[in-house]
Amino acid sequence: MRSVRVRLLLIALLPMLVLMPLLLGLATWRWSEKTDGLLISKVNGDLTIADQYLARLTATSGELLDAVAQSIRFRSALTAGSTADFLAQEQARLGLDFLYLAGPEGRAGFSPADWPVLRGALQGQWQSAVDILDAAQLDALAPGLAVRAAIPLVATEAALPTDRTAETRGMIIHSAAPVALPNGQTAVLAGGRLLNRNLDFIDTINALVYREQSLPEGSQGTATLFLEDVRISTNVRLFENVRALGTRVSAEVRDQVLGRGDVWLDRAFVVNDWYISAYEPILDSRGNRAGMLYVGFLETPFRQAKRSTVLTLGGAFLLIAAMSVPIFLQWAGRIFRPLEGMTQTIARVEQGDLAARNQPQQDGGEIARVAAHLDSLLDQLQERDRQLRGWGESLEAKVEERTADLREANQRLERTTERLIVSEKLAAVGEITASVAHEINNPVAVIQGNLDLARTVLGRHAEPVEEEFRLIDDQVYRISVIVSKLLQFARPEEYSGATGLISPAEVVADCLVLTRHQIEATGIEAEAHLASTGQVRISRTELQQVIVNLILNAVQAMPGGGRLTLTAEDTPDGVLLAAEDTGTGIPADLLNRIFDPFFTTKQAQGTGLGLSISHQLVSRAGGRITVQSEPGQGTRFEIFLPSPAAA
Repeated sequence: MRSVRVRLLLIALLPMLVLMPLLLGLATWRWSEKTDGLLISKVNGDLTIADQYLARLTATSGELLDAVAQSIRFRSALTAGSTADFLAQEQARLGLDFLYLAGPEGRAGFSPADWPVLRGALQGQWQSAVDILDAAQLDALAPGLAVRAAIPLVATEAALPTDRTAETRGMIIHSAAPVALPNGQTAVLAGGRLLNRNLDFIDTINALVYREQSLPEGSQGTATLFLEDVRISTNVRLFENVRALGTRVSAEVRDQVLGRGDVWLDRAFVVNDWYISAYEPILDSRGNRAGMLYVGFLETPFRQAKRSTVLTLGGAFLLIAAMSVPIFLQWAGRIFRPLEGMTQTIARVEQGDLAARNQPQQDGGEIARVAAHLDSLLDQLQERDRQLRGWGESLEAKVEERTADLREANQRLERTTERLIVSEKLAAVGEITASVAHEINNPVAVIQGNLDLARTVLGRHAEPVEEEFRLIDDQVYRISVIVSKLLQFARPEEYSGATGLISPAEVVADCLVLTRHQIEATGIEAEAHLASTGQVRISRTELQQVIVNLILNAVQAMPGGGRLTLTAEDTPDGVLLAAEDTGTGIPADLLNRIFDPFFTTKQAQGTGLGLSISHQLVSRAGGRITVQSEPGQGTRFEIFLPSPAAA
């Protein structure tokens, strides 16, 4: 009796006191993991923005320097002998820390043989990169530049040990552009800016990456530029109003980023607190790892939020358990007593005492009624046993009969399931297609914008590559067309036009005019039998799109010429349109797939959406589109559109 009570209590309490805490802990752990993954993804995106800004700043420096080198004012200054004044003015205007003109041999300490940026400019193409200069080289470029670059080193926890007390080198954006001298020689116009202590540069990156309200309250975004492992420009604070210039990165981060050239995406201890951090190596003009670019944000608010959530969930669980378990135990005691009585009765019956009964009290509640019912069942047990034997003989015959019905029902269920799976797949493909199409539009716009900018900047210098620019335009246009078809397939309701009564015969005639060039170019003989006078309710543009798609498909199926026949005739219920060609035809095993999204036999020349979209447009208008084809004989597409009265 005790064992029944104990087992029932354990079964009842197990979900509350064991399984629920386990599930709660597992769910909390998974949520914490997902949260950490999202934080890493965010800081990785932040690093991408910072990297793009640094790359764009470097490229812009080279472009501006090349514009100066090619300017008429500079050529006039060269001819007039006022080069020094002109360069001083341009240096101030462009905000450069140094700007000089050097011949093919370069200048002291800056030989083209040693500096790829200068060497590339002498070969006729402007160059721009990040480079590291020592103090002597900095002063050679501009007196006092070494003093501006020097940063005292600050002892930093977990950094690689060093005997140095200051960082005297400077990181510069190093740019050079070719210059044609009046005597016909090629010279180099070189310039750049110092990144050491360049707080405007790092604050701009921080403002781009961590705009207002991009982080939760209490968190703080930071950005840093490292010369090797030394912070030379940062908005990380050592104290309240003191930037952490001269502090160094930890040895672990240095080894991964500078030693192995990998990107660091993880939490890291930055100066005096833990940050969700992203570091990537910066390469100089020779391809060497010269420093690092860092972005990150304080981890503390996120850690506190996770701890608060876990404590809240745990406290709520304990409170609920403390309130519910005593009440449950009290109720369980009342339930277990009649259950134990039924257990004893069943044990006596199993031992052969068929006269054993529960004899429950009349006021025992639901469990007592169950016990009374059990007594009644025991009374009927022998009679039921005899009857069951007879029923067993007839059951086999009925099972065989029902099996056939179940087999047929199962087949119908399988067909229904297949259609449901196809529908769900198409829905998923539609969502993915819309997302991908919208994401493609952004880089396409960037490509087209930069292509237009390149044409503007190059001007007449773009003429040698005009054919390549035209090819890029064509491909960008092709991408735009594909994206439009993807969006039209995924969200046809956004592309539907106004729906009204139109004459299908007139639309077919218009489509023949629109595609006349393609038809005549392939030597196809086109015939039109437009006897229909009926009207249907569909968007004229949508029907035109369907007919044009069928005509162009027929043209592609007859590359060596043939005959295309278009008909429009009235039926009692609507209008029947047909497009029949004498082309290559469609194999029988492909006929049931031609209306599937993304299915195409044209390889890279098609998207596989034309017939799928056509099918959607016709179906939305209440019509249907069918196909008949014989390989080597041709193909016939029929479109039935109901009349307004029939619809």
